[in-house]
This record gives sequence, structure tokens and C-alpha cells, in this order.
Amino acid sequence: MSLPNDQILISADDHMDIHAMPPDTWQQRLPKEWRDRGPRVEQTDDGPWWIVDGAKLAPSGRKPAGLIETRQHGLRPGQPDTRLADMDEDGVFAQVIYGPTTTQLRISDPELHAQCAIAYNDWAADFQNVAPGRLVLLPDIPSHNVEIATRELLRCAKLGHKGAIVSDTIGKGDPIFEDSWAPFWDAAQEVGMPIHVHLTGGTHSLKMKPGSWRSPAFVAVVPMQLDETLSGMIFSGTLEKRPRVKFVMGEAGLGWIPYVVERLDHELHKYGPKITDYKISMLPSEIFARQVYTTYEDEQLGLELLPRIGVDNVMWASDYPHGDSTWPESRKAVAESPLAQHGAEVLRKVTCENASRVYGIKYKGS
Repeated sequence: MSLPNDQILISADDHMDIHAMPPDTWQQRLPKEWRDRGPRVEQTDDGPWWIVDGAKLAPSGRKPAGLIETRQHGLRPGQPDTRLADMDEDGVFAQVIYGPTTTQLRISDPELHAQCAIAYNDWAADFQNVAPGRLVLLPDIPSHNVEIATRELLRCAKLGHKGAIVSDTIGKGDPIFEDSWAPFWDAAQEVGMPIHVHLTGGTHSLKMKPGSWRSPAFVAVVPMQLDETLSGMIFSGTLEKRPRVKFVMGEAGLGWIPYVVERLDHELHKYGPKITDYKISMLPSEIFARQVYTTYEDEQLGLELLPRIGVDNVMWASDYPHGDSTWPESRKAVAESPLAQHGAEVLRKVTCENASRVYGIKYKGS
């Protein structure tokens, strides 16, 4: 089976890894007083490496040994023309791209992290303007301080960004569903930008260690660590109070979601009468259906459960340029996946129409 030639694919969760970033990105854009500490590429005995605040972070132009990598993309994903060429080869019209600041460029100093995120967001705006209908680079919002986060979100909206990423794992501030974050979510409601979280960690006893059994053990369960964030965003009323906010869970997968959403409904019925601070007036499942989206890459059970999750709330992703990506055979992978068993209308929604609606991506026939 193959997809029709006119079937548009939009990948809703791809990546701009630190390894593919142009070496001069931050040195060109950081304020002068931060450049000595900011990310730079230096030659080492092991080739070019990214150095941040005097410490080695990651290789430049290649991935560290021990990580799954079946292809070597080098710097191709970090150049608009070569990235677009790879998308054309894959038969993918548009990509929603998660950057390195919240997923890889871990900087413990919150002020330095904020400066690096702001510089990246400026670079990302220029990058996507090369092909604004096809490249959607999500800006990384500094999440250690709500005032700074709110200011940067509004700035990114003016830059033309179509969404933004926040992190519950960088910085030591309140979780994003606490009352202190109300100004940020009010701003998100005002500008109408979808807000994203992406799997980054959250495990208590398992830690990632390339080359060890700990690596697959960690990766197997890390998507489900977003359950706390989802529960908090719903029960706190953060989403219910702001119906224009679209909340996207990047690389969260599918299989665990029906159980968690069902349990949220159950616990509201059980504990609702005892709530004395804020009690949501809608069922969690209703809030999820109205405002929450999740991306997936390669699942069997999750796609079987698609009707329980909601066909309007799921977005397919190729995970380019990672080694386990479906690139350069994404069209073949989609056609042969269980998704196709749900019929052409559902396939169009999950691989194209939902992402088009969330990000305002226009294509022929839309």
C-alpha cells in the first residue's frame, strides 16, 4: 500500500539538535557580555565540540558515541536549504521543529540559559522565514522566571513564531500549572499561540546512560513522565480558564493517554466534592478534547486506541533527523502503519489536518 500522491504530510515533532546547529549561532547573537560563557565550538583532540560556560557539552557535526544513529546528517538539518531538500526526499511538506535549548542545551545558570534561549529564538525566526509555510521552529521560553517567560512569549509572537516550548525540568521555579504562572498563560490566551512541553526527563530512579541497559529502560518510560504535567494543567484550571490555549505534548506518545484521562475523570467524581480551592466545571476528558494535543512516532497499541484518545487530538511525527526517524521513507511508513486501518479521513487528520489547524500551516487544498 502507498499513500496517494496528493496526500500532504506534516511532521509535528522534529528536531534541531545541538549537533547540527551552525557553530557561530550564539557567538553572533548573544550580547557581548555573555559571549565568553555562551555556547561556542572549539577544536579538541576528539574533533569539534560545543563548549558552554567552560565545559564540554556535545560534539559539533556528529552525535556522541553510544546514541542510536543509523545515519549521519552532520550539519544538514541546521541549514534551511539542505533541511528542505531532506524533507522533499521524504515527501514531507512541513515540519514542526523542537530546538536544543530545553532538550539538550542544559545550562544551570538561569540568566545564561535565558540569554541563550533568546538568541536561539531570534535565529529560529530567521531560519523559518526562509520557508515560512514549511518550517515551524518553536522558540524555547526561559522557564525559571515567570516574568521573563511572559515577556519572551510576547516577543516571540511579534517575531512571527507559531508556538512556543516551556520546560518543567529546567530551572527551579514553580511548575507551569501553579498560580504564579497565571500571567504567562494569560499572555498565551491573548496571543493564541500553542504552548508545548516535550519529554526531557522526570524519572526518579532511572537515569539515561548511553551504552548501558539504563538507556533503553529510561527511553521506554520517559514519555509517560508528562502525566503529572497533564494532570496539573487540567485540574488547576489553567486550561479550562483559557479556552484559546492549545497545549501540545511533544513525543508523549499515545498508549498511556486513555488510561490517564479516564482516571482523571474518575478522580474528579471521587474527590470533587472535597475540593475547596478550585474545582474545574468540565470533565478532564472534555478539557483534553478541547485543548490538548499529543504527537507520536511509531506505535501499535496507541493507534489501536486512537478513537479513545480523539482523532482530532493526535499528530504524527517523523522525528527527523534522529536515527529512529522514519526519514527518508515516511510516506511508506505511514501507509504501512495501523493508522491506515482507520481510513482516509482519519489518516488525513492525524498526518496533516490537525497540525495545519494548530499551527496555521497552509498547503494546496487547505
